[in-house]
Amino acid sequence: MGVVSTEPSTSADPHEVLGYLLKHATLKLTALTDAALGPLGIDSKDFGALRVLAHREPTSQLQVAQTLGIDRTTMVALLDVLERKGIVTRRPDPADRRRNVVELTEQGMRTYDAARVAYGKAESAFLAALSPNATSQFRRTLRTLLEN
Repeated sequence: MGVVSTEPSTSADPHEVLGYLLKHATLKLTALTDAALGPLGIDSKDFGALRVLAHREPTSQLQVAQTLGIDRTTMVALLDVLERKGIVTRRPDPADRRRNVVELTEQGMRTYDAARVAYGKAESAFLAALSPNATSQFRRTLRTLLEN
């Protein structure tokens, strides 16, 4: 096995810079997923919230924000839009009226089910150049980088 350099590239080519590659891979994936989710009236940010809510009992909007790694202000704005679309409902938490409890509506569950399929197809298109083993390794590598 060869030695892998951990030194930053001195090349002028931005394709040699890890940050550039990660940013542009994210932009490409987001463009694909947003295009796939658009006909459902949502985008990839909305899908993240729907995914969290679909796998939990009614939960606080703060817990959703923490799970997604976004700030409260951004979460409130995102939920405002989803609530106007009839995808989520918010109500005061009976145990702590300072908190809002959020949950998917029936329409929200239908939207999530369709979005899961659309997102999966877009993600598969993004990863099409990789073999299944390379895709699994790519995911493991990204998780390792994010966890450390």
